[in-house]
Amino acid sequence: MNEDDPLEDFDRRRIGLDGVTKTVYVAGKGPAVILMPEMPGISPHVARFGRWVRDAGFTVYLPSLFGRDGAVPTVEEGTAVFRRACVSAEFRAFAAHESSPVTGWLRSLARLAHQECGGPGAGAIGMCFTGNFALTLMLEPSVLASVLAQPSLPLDSPDRVASPPAELAAVGQRLDQDDLTVMAYRFQGDRFCRAQRFAAYSAALGDRFIARVLPDSAANSETSPFFEQVIATPHSVVTAHLIDAAGEPTIAARDEILSFFHHRLAT
Repeated sequence: MNEDDPLEDFDRRRIGLDGVTKTVYVAGKGPAVILMPEMPGISPHVARFGRWVRDAGFTVYLPSLFGRDGAVPTVEEGTAVFRRACVSAEFRAFAAHESSPVTGWLRSLARLAHQECGGPGAGAIGMCFTGNFALTLMLEPSVLASVLAQPSLPLDSPDRVASPPAELAAVGQRLDQDDLTVMAYRFQGDRFCRAQRFAAYSAALGDRFIARVLPDSAANSETSPFFEQVIATPHSVVTAHLIDAAGEPTIAARDEILSFFHHRLAT
C-alpha cells in the first residue's frame, strides 16, 4: 500500500457516455459494481478494495474521476487534486442540496455496466468526496444496492446532504417501492462526515437508511502522508484506514458490504 499501483490486472477502458469520455478500470466477472474512488483518487487502497469486490464474484467498474491513477497520495499532490476538484464544474463540493453534475455520467455508466454484465442489477459504492453519489445512482433503475462510505459533501455544512429535496424524495420513493435499503459507514470522530449528516439521511429516508458507526480506535493509524497530515482523522472505513486483519471492525464492515452486494445482486 506504500507503492504506486500499476493497476495491470484491470482492463483500462475509455468509455464515452453522454458526450463525455472517461477512463474506467474494469475487472472480474459477475454482476457489475460501480466503485467511485475517494479523494484524492484511485490509490492503492482503493484498488485493493476493487480487487476484493472482483474476488467476491463481481465485475468492478472503477472510474477515474480525479487524481493520478494508482498513485500513493502525497501531501502536495493530494492537496492540489482536492483544490482542483472543489472548483471543477463536475462537482459541487460546498453546495448543500445540490447534486454534482458528474452523477449523470455515473448513472449512465451503471446502466451500461448492467447491460454488459447482466444479472438482476448493479451495485454502487461511493467514498468520501463521492460518497453521496452512490445515493444519486439509486435513481438509475438498474442499481439495486448502494453503499455510502463516509459521504463528505457538502464540505462546509456537516448537518446537510448533497442531494436536493426532490432527489431525496425520489430516492426514498424508489426504496419504498422496490423494498430496498442503502448502507452507510463512518468513523465516530470523522470531521468530514459527522453524526449530523447521518441524522439528516435518516430523517429523509427513515429505516431505509442503515447506518454503521465505527469507533475511532478501529482505524488504522499508519497510512499515507496525505491521510496522516491532511485528513488527520479516522475517515476511510474500507480503504486507507482499514486494518487488514481478522476480527477487525473495518474488515467486518468490508465483509458486510460484500454480503450486501451478494444479497441484492445474486442471480
